[in-house]
Amino acid sequence: MKKQIYLTTILIASLLLTSCGSSKVTSYKKTGSKKVYTSTKKADSSEVYRSKNTDDNASRHVNKILKTAKSYLGTPYKYGGITTTGFDCSGLVYVSFKEMNMELPRRSSDQAEYGKEITIENVKIGDLIFFNTSGNSISHVGIVESINHNGSINFVHSSTSKGVIISSLDENYWRTRFVKAVRLL
Repeated sequence: MKKQIYLTTILIASLLLTSCGSSKVTSYKKTGSKKVYTSTKKADSSEVYRSKNTDDNASRHVNKILKTAKSYLGTPYKYGGITTTGFDCSGLVYVSFKEMNMELPRRSSDQAEYGKEITIENVKIGDLIFFNTSGNSISHVGIVESINHNGSINFVHSSTSKGVIISSLDENYWRTRFVKAVRLL
């Protein structure tokens, strides 16, 4: 009986820790003057979002996404959170890109299936970087915030212990858990 309770507890805990985002997909459209982004194919690893307004440039979009993400610095971590009361990692990415009307999935593992995979040497500000923090698969995501002159990559993300912060990929914890980088813009 004790063994069955132990195994059930382990199973439930592993399910909860599989991804930092919730599995619920929220979909809504804003009306007004904001531009709408669409993808050419859903969940294709070579997918790249394209603006319907070709006069916009990626740099302006990236700046707005980063401004949104960094406006939440210090916000606590909350599993499944997408509001100022708390964010999980994928929720922060979801809300930041939603500001540009880019609809991404809510789970980090699902977000990793969007965009074009790039090497870490080709990462640019605004790219997404994904990590395996659970030992199984992609379970964490951040947005590249800056790249120093020495090539050091900083990213904004929601940490379970510190909430929304900026970390460095040079930190051993993140460097050893890095899985891949993706470009959406």
